[in-house]
Amino acid sequence: MIVVVTMSKENNQVLAGPDIVSRGFVYVRESEILMEEAKVKVKVALERCSSRGICEWAAIKSQVRDDLGKFLYERTRRRPMILPIIMEV
Repeated sequence: MIVVVTMSKENNQVLAGPDIVSRGFVYVRESEILMEEAKVKVKVALERCSSRGICEWAAIKSQVRDDLGKFLYERTRRRPMILPIIMEV
């Protein structure tokens, strides 16, 4: 599962995304609700990082991976590989 977010270099503001690409984890057309809820979890994780003043890309990626991984395990009892990608502008 790949999570792509576009963020500003200056103020760490989210400019686009998150976009989630799933390969082999769930069939996206049958799990649209799960994917929408996953996007919300990623947004919450990014907002939490922003409110705490976390500006290091590695820390932001780790927070996204941890929060999304916990959510997906609770919902599906599966642990997909999660690759957060932050594109900076």
